[in-house]
Amino acid sequence: MADSTVLGLTAVIVAVTDEVPRVLVVRRMTHNLATPEQRDATEGLDALPFGPFAAERDRTLEQGLRRWVEAQTGLPLRYVEQLYTFGDKYRDPRELEGGPRVVSVGYMALAREAPLSGSGAAEWHDWYDYFPWEDWRDGKPDILTRTIAPALSRWIAAAPDTAIAAARAERVSTTFAEEELWDTERVLERYELLYSAGLVEEARRDRAIRQRLGLVLDNGHLDEPGLAARMGSPMAQDNRRILAVALGRLRGKLKYRPLVFDLLPPQFTLFRLQRTVEALSGVQLHKQNFRRLVLAGGLVEATGTQEARTGGRPAELHRFRRDVLRERVAAGIGLPQVRMVD
Repeated sequence: MADSTVLGLTAVIVAVTDEVPRVLVVRRMTHNLATPEQRDATEGLDALPFGPFAAERDRTLEQGLRRWVEAQTGLPLRYVEQLYTFGDKYRDPRELEGGPRVVSVGYMALAREAPLSGSGAAEWHDWYDYFPWEDWRDGKPDILTRTIAPALSRWIAAAPDTAIAAARAERVSTTFAEEELWDTERVLERYELLYSAGLVEEARRDRAIRQRLGLVLDNGHLDEPGLAARMGSPMAQDNRRILAVALGRLRGKLKYRPLVFDLLPPQFTLFRLQRTVEALSGVQLHKQNFRRLVLAGGLVEATGTQEARTGGRPAELHRFRRDVLRERVAAGIGLPQVRMVD
């Protein structure tokens, strides 16, 4: 059994509701790859919808994914794209005890939030609950200044020699850069750096499992109990890493693909479009520059109707102009006018 491999399918399902970027998580799974904790919704950590690929039943991987998602959440998927294949050794800790290696093909799906059903005790959660350092819409997050930066400085100082300290310092300076150099797409690099330093709960959990089994430990972790609990909500197995990959991918694609319109109703105001882009990118945009960019790019067109409001000036409704897909290859929103607020 120790040398066997099984294939699974994992879904990152994203929605934006009331300017909050949301991800769909489940608390219960009943298939044969579920851990004992995942079989009980009162004990399991938040997990992304996941299930084994049934080659005898599903013609394609995507077909299997859609089937598992609908069974666990009651949500039929629309836009889906393959994200990455996750197959690191021991990503499922049961492999340490002789279980099979679980390789999972990850997919990203965009949806509009809807009531949930199914077997998974599914819920919509704000994705910044898992990555609080990624939300700059109201300025530099306090967690960066008060918690992460001091902890990473201690991690650098704790290096066993000057070469390792220098390598750590360079990694920190490029990944957690100052405001003017902050790269919104480097979500995975930032999460993996925090994992390497032992600053997220998943790192402490994985280390405890290896210690219990008498395996060689990575000595690069800071040993500060309680710190990881302040670093966002942990997820089952490596699901927060998978979510980080999806967040970085989605932020990058905003610049050249019109994915944001899959998260909006057929008609929307420019204000709602801006707020949705801000929710996904985690930064505040300059209102006039954003509107000029969207209108000049021919991405939207006015519908001739206005949004009904109880007070204030009515806002004009727009719709996505699908002809843009035939007019040019890159048809994203683009974020050249990002304004970080400190």
